[in-house]
Amino acid sequence: MGDDLRGLSALDIGNLIRDRKVSSPEVTRVFLDAALVDASKDPADDTKINAFVNIDEEDAMWRAEEVQRLIEAGDAPSPLAGVPMAMKDLICTKGGLTTAASKILGGFRPPYDATVAEKLHAAGAVVLGKANMDEFAMGSSTETSYYGVCRNPVDTSRVPGGSSGGSAAAVAAGLAPYATGSDTGGSIRQPCSFCGITGVKPTYGSVSRYGLMAFASSLDQIGPMARTARDCAVALSIMSGPDGRDSTSVMDAPFDVCKAIRGKYDISKMKIGLPRNYFAEGLADDVGAAVLDAAGRFEALGAVVEEFDLPLIEYAVPVYLIVACAEASSNLSRYDGVKYGYRSPNASDIRGEYYVTRSEGFGTEVKRRIMLGSFVLSSGHFDAYYKKALRVRSLIKAEFDKAFGKYDFILSPICPTVAFRIGEQIGDPLAMYLGDIYTVSVNLVGAPAVALPCGTGEGGMPVGMQLIGPGFSDPMLLGAAIRYQDEYGAGA
Repeated sequence: MGDDLRGLSALDIGNLIRDRKVSSPEVTRVFLDAALVDASKDPADDTKINAFVNIDEEDAMWRAEEVQRLIEAGDAPSPLAGVPMAMKDLICTKGGLTTAASKILGGFRPPYDATVAEKLHAAGAVVLGKANMDEFAMGSSTETSYYGVCRNPVDTSRVPGGSSGGSAAAVAAGLAPYATGSDTGGSIRQPCSFCGITGVKPTYGSVSRYGLMAFASSLDQIGPMARTARDCAVALSIMSGPDGRDSTSVMDAPFDVCKAIRGKYDISKMKIGLPRNYFAEGLADDVGAAVLDAAGRFEALGAVVEEFDLPLIEYAVPVYLIVACAEASSNLSRYDGVKYGYRSPNASDIRGEYYVTRSEGFGTEVKRRIMLGSFVLSSGHFDAYYKKALRVRSLIKAEFDKAFGKYDFILSPICPTVAFRIGEQIGDPLAMYLGDIYTVSVNLVGAPAVALPCGTGEGGMPVGMQLIGPGFSDPMLLGAAIRYQDEYGAGA
C-alpha cells in the first residue's frame, strides 16, 4: 500500500485515516521510509532528490501516535489530522533543527514554534522534517543550500526551483503529501511550476510571519504546497488568521474556504485579464503556448478572457532586488557568531569574530545580496536607489489596483522557461534574477496568487500558470483553481 499512499493527495490520505482504513503511524512510516531511503543515497548519486536537510524520525512517529489517539477518540482536529508533511527549513519549530540551509545557523534549535507551526500542530499535522531550500531563501534553484543541491523529481538533471525547492521536490517525489514554503519573489510559485504541483502565495498579512526567519520583511509570506488546490485550500485555512505577535498580521479570522473546497465558485461569472506584455519577448514558446491553452480552458468553462496591458512590469525586477536586498542586509545583520549558530574559531578579537564568522558562515549569493542591500541604503545612494524603488513600487501597486477594478483575476505565466539544468544558471546571477520577471510584482503589491500546472514543455517538463487576485481574494482564487482542476485534472 506504500506506493499507493504516496500517490494520493493529502486530503485523500486524511480521509483514509479518519475512516480507520489506515492509521497515521502507518502512513507516517511509509513517507519516512521513502524520505530516509533518498537521504541515505550518496550525494554523487544523480537519483538523489535531497529534498530534506533534516528528518526527525523519532519525533514524527511520536506525533503520529499522539494524533492517532485523538482520531480514535473521535476528536480529529482537522481534515489533515495525522497526515505527514514537510516544513521549510526557515520556519522555526521548537527544539528542532532550523538552519535556513545555512552554515551560519548550523545546529540551531529554536526555543519556540513559529505561529504557522503551532497552527499546523494544533490541526494534527505530522512534521517529517525540514525541507531543503536556497540559503536564507536567496535563490531560484535550491543550488545555494549549504546541504547540497536539490534535484527535480521529474528530471533529476534539472533544478526543482527555489527557494522552496525542497518542499516542491518532496511533494512531487511522493516524499510528503504537502509542505510549507515561503514566497518573497516567487519562491513558492516557481518551484511549483518546475515540479508540476500546486501552491499558494497568500495575501501579505493573512498568514503570520512570526517564527519565519526573515529575508525581506515587507515581501515574505508563508504558504502551502501540495498536489491539488483543495489540499492547499485546507492547509491555508489552517495557517491563516490573526496573530498578535506579528505586527503585519491583519486578519480577523482564518480564510473560509468551504465554498472553494465544494467547487461552488461559478467561473462563468468571472472576468480574467491576460497581460499582453507578459507574452512578449523572453517567454519560451512552449511555456506561452501552455498558458494560453489554459486560458482557453477557462473560456470553455464560461469565463471571459481579455488581453490588456500591465505597464511598468519591466521595472519589477530591479525594484524587487533593491527592496529585498535592502531589507535582507538589515535582517541578516543579527547573525554575528555571538548569539546563536556558527562561530568561527579563526578570530582573535570581537571585530574579527564578526568579520570571519560572517565570511565563513554565509554563502556567495547571500553575501552578494547583503552587499547590494548595504550599498543602496548607504549615504549618497539611499535617495537614488532605495527611495526611488519605493516610489516605483507604489506605481506598480496602482497599476495592479487598476487592473483589479476591471478583472476578477489575472492569468499569467510563472516562469519564462521550464526547469533549467543544474549548474546552467548558477554562475549567471542576472539570468537567475530575470527569471522572476512574472512573480516579483505580486510580492511588491502584496497580492495573493495560486500556482497550478497547465501542461508540459521542452523535454516533457511541467509548465505552471498563476492566478493573481486582489488582496484577500485567496478563497476565490482557490475556488477557480479547484474548478479548473476538477474539470481538467491536477496536472493539466
